[in-house]
Amino acid sequence: MVLITLEGIDGSGKSTLFAALQRDLADLSPVFTREPGATWIGDQVRRAIAEEVDPVTEALLFAADHAAHLDAVIRPALAEGKIVISDRYTDSRYAYQWATLEGVLPDPLAWLRQVHAGWTVPPDHTLLLVLPVEVALSRKKHAGKREHFEEAALLERVQEHYLRLAGEEPYRFMVVDAEIGEEELASFAEGVVRDWCGSSRSRHRR
Repeated sequence: MVLITLEGIDGSGKSTLFAALQRDLADLSPVFTREPGATWIGDQVRRAIAEEVDPVTEALLFAADHAAHLDAVIRPALAEGKIVISDRYTDSRYAYQWATLEGVLPDPLAWLRQVHAGWTVPPDHTLLLVLPVEVALSRKKHAGKREHFEEAALLERVQEHYLRLAGEEPYRFMVVDAEIGEEELASFAEGVVRDWCGSSRSRHRR
């Protein structure tokens, strides 16, 4: 059993990579999941984001979604010995809510970690996609107002936080240049995940 997470700021290509891995790793039969969105609480998180509730409420809703996700998806799959690949996980919360709680709490990261202490399941491996914020935002197409998580200044801080987290756990994080082409990124990520799972590349890839 192995828990692999995909992380990166909005516009990093994470969701596109997630879809590619679903195709390229089908022979391993992993459980693909995401945060928020795997549980009904994720719907409430999305509503909170849209309505821009206060940062503490938002952070606790994300934590509640994570707890439900663990109970409904993560723990059962790992108990069955399955590979689990999640599009966003705890590091998203630490990086993003760390930024939104700055100026609200004296030490946001310490508070967030304490909220999760004793019950979360740490990832075994994490792919972190990194690229310039202006490039990430140029990939986002919006007809109206951006979510507050998609503002340049916030994303700069979030990416800095991600890199600090990666620096604390270099044995877990694989930091990847997300400016490379989609196919090259997908091929590289597939190889890395297969190495982590002890599986050779499928002979039946496209």
